[in-house]
Amino acid sequence: MEKGLVIKSLTMALHSRKAEKGLLHHSDRGSQYASHDYQKLLKDNLIDCSMSRKGNCYDNAAMESFFATLKQELVYHRQYQTRKEAKQDIFEYIQVWYNRNRKHSSLAYLSPEQFENKYQYQMAA
Repeated sequence: MEKGLVIKSLTMALHSRKAEKGLLHHSDRGSQYASHDYQKLLKDNLIDCSMSRKGNCYDNAAMESFFATLKQELVYHRQYQTRKEAKQDIFEYIQVWYNRNRKHSSLAYLSPEQFENKYQYQMAA
């Protein structure tokens, strides 16, 4: 994965969501996340950075689990003709189905969107 991809992804996330004070960004120790440009983007947006301990995949268990689920539920069941087709299918899986509908035991059996809405409601109360 290249630095430009994670910078673009974070920039898109910042445009679609309001980064609130105290936001914590956790990642593995990949060079793209440790890069000066990425760290500057985090700092410029007042986002605290957290990284997994070296060689410890359990520190990033939520993302490791997500990617395993993505592969098991979607990618391993498809054959893509083009990179564009794969990107579109993965985007739809995440944005249309996973975030809105997939329940998680770690989120009290709510979907990510339901959990976020509940959190936002509680913070506003």
